[in-house]
Amino acid sequence: MDTLRGRAGFFRVGQAANGTWWLLTPEDEPMLLRAVAGVNRHGRAGPVPVLRSAYARTVERLYGPGDEAWERSTATRLHSWGVDTVGPWADAGLVEKGFYFTAQADFCRARVALIHGPGVRLPDVFDTLWPAAADAHAAAVTAPWSGRRELVGWFTDDAPGWGAAEGTAGLTLLQVCLSLEPALAAHHAAWEFVLAGHGAGASPEVLGRAWGLPLQHRENLRQWTREGRAVGGEAFAGDARRFAKEAARRYFQVVGAALRRHDPEHLVLGCRFAAPPPEGVRLAGAWPDMDVASWRLHAGGFAAQAAAGAGDAMPQWVTGGGLSHGDFRALPVRDGTGPTRLERLLRAGREGLVAACRDRRTVGIEWAHWADGADDAPPFGAGLVHSDDHEAVEHTELLGHVHARAGALHTAGPLRPESPVI
Repeated sequence: MDTLRGRAGFFRVGQAANGTWWLLTPEDEPMLLRAVAGVNRHGRAGPVPVLRSAYARTVERLYGPGDEAWERSTATRLHSWGVDTVGPWADAGLVEKGFYFTAQADFCRARVALIHGPGVRLPDVFDTLWPAAADAHAAAVTAPWSGRRELVGWFTDDAPGWGAAEGTAGLTLLQVCLSLEPALAAHHAAWEFVLAGHGAGASPEVLGRAWGLPLQHRENLRQWTREGRAVGGEAFAGDARRFAKEAARRYFQVVGAALRRHDPEHLVLGCRFAAPPPEGVRLAGAWPDMDVASWRLHAGGFAAQAAAGAGDAMPQWVTGGGLSHGDFRALPVRDGTGPTRLERLLRAGREGLVAACRDRRTVGIEWAHWADGADDAPPFGAGLVHSDDHEAVEHTELLGHVHARAGALHTAGPLRPESPVI
């Protein structure tokens, strides 16, 4: 494969002659990996919560304070459902029970200021300290896993916020940065960016005329942002697109270089986009800085529109598989005798997973939650096990069925109109 990325003897990705991407194991076996994230004693993705979850209390009651009994039971279950990989936030002991694993570098925790606002959460990539902070962070997080052949690769961050994408509601990254406190480098960078783009001697008033806003000084824009009022218009949208692209370039180039410098053996799996980001961000998170792009699978269908911007040049890891009580509540009730909300949602979950497997760019699929959370309720939660540790058969039967055919589905490729859905 001329498209091979990665180091021999560790996980690599490559594209076959027919255009299908595959992960290659350290033994060079092509695979579509099947993962579950957040497999740990508190049951969910993310750090250990301050208040113990209902699942955590159940685990302590059933398995005791040690990890071995719980790990053994959990590994048996995962293997029976066709899971071969544990995703981020997994209990480290599970790796010794016959699983591959992915890890998260979490560059938002690097020692640099954070850009934070509605829909935005990023390290301040405009800070002069950013490259050194990212390098030091990569050195620290990758050191314990050097040489581990079971490690597939690194996600750079989980669900970073890049602001509203084109054509969607919400505040753009540019508007948030223009409205930050002046102590942050991103605030100054945003103003310098827009002023420089509108000619010598540009001022807030000049920008206001270009954007169609009554902008007298910077505080006007900050007040609109506090009120959640998104700036519209094509002129501002153009500036926002260019600024997001520049921020993404600074992010992906720096984190990609830092991970490759300190861990050249493992793949860089991109940041775990929670929603389709602005186009410039999507295109920046690509080869050669990233080996793989990561997109979230939303209930109701496969988010192929997000991956489409990267084209066939980027293999993809599909995260966030699964359905939740929130998804169920969001569906409208239909009159008549048609499918119920439960039937429609379960079908959508199946079709989404199948479509992800069939997509020629997919190299891994990941279920989002191991156990139900506090916000889950009947008719079902998001986890593969409930808070009482009983198996969530409404999910595991589906997952086991899809996992058993995942490789064959990927080999077969996209579904033809006349082909049945499994």
